[in-house]
Amino acid sequence: MEMIPLENLLGDLPHNEPITAKLLQKTEQEGYVLESLMLELNGIERVPAYVALPPEGKGPFPLVVFNHSHGGNYSHGRKELILGSPYLQQPSFASELTAMGYAVCCIDMWGFNERAGKTESELVKEMLWQGKVLWGMMLYDNRRMLDYMCTRNDIDETRIATIGMSMGGLMSWWLGALDERVQVIVDLCGQVDAHTLIAKRGLDHHGFYSYVPNLLKYYTTLQIQERITPKPRMSLVGKDDRMCPIEGVQHLAQGLRQKYKEAGVPDHFQAVITTGGHMETLQMRVLWREFLQKYL
Repeated sequence: MEMIPLENLLGDLPHNEPITAKLLQKTEQEGYVLESLMLELNGIERVPAYVALPPEGKGPFPLVVFNHSHGGNYSHGRKELILGSPYLQQPSFASELTAMGYAVCCIDMWGFNERAGKTESELVKEMLWQGKVLWGMMLYDNRRMLDYMCTRNDIDETRIATIGMSMGGLMSWWLGALDERVQVIVDLCGQVDAHTLIAKRGLDHHGFYSYVPNLLKYYTTLQIQERITPKPRMSLVGKDDRMCPIEGVQHLAQGLRQKYKEAGVPDHFQAVITTGGHMETLQMRVLWREFLQKYL
């Protein structure tokens, strides 16, 4: 079968227009500076965003793109960056990452928080009728937000990482596979092998957001993730996380270890299985901090 570029499966995406950013508020938080922005990214609707910065210095700072989780909590969205979630460790990612000397950005993804006027199912149906794919539009917004961040004088565009939990974890490895600017990838509880999920009848454990029409006709999950090689990547999953069937986690780890070995950088891929289920454990927090400190 003739291969189709992965990007071509993501639906009709907007034409890139000039990005505009309006600073709505700038506040001093405990340990970091928080900017609240409204971005024009896609020509369809404006995108609310947070940028958290270390309190000292003007940069340029290394950048971490934080991708918020789903959790069925459509009112939360980018607030997860500063408030956390019940299944995440404290302190918040904003506090943790800025204390490490990084700038952090996060947008409300389609259907969440200040973009929650339409439900996820409504967005999926509407976009499919229009030739669009919700996951493709989410990825598009995140990459355009990265376009904006790379224009800022306080950001080091040569040192960019991404991190996220669950839906945010899937977003992390998709961004790593699609965008060469993202040099370090950390995904928590997002290592989902599509064929294993089908075999284990786990599809209904996930929302509709990440289903890309025709994807499995052309690509396995492993083939998508192999595109990340040789960039440093850490994938963390709890052994009892039914949203990430362990057989799939092990299958992907085996294939990726071989790919990174062939690339001559076996240490750049780390697959970690910890205790617990669909959550960030303290062990995960310690390990991804060390990973970022080493590679970013």
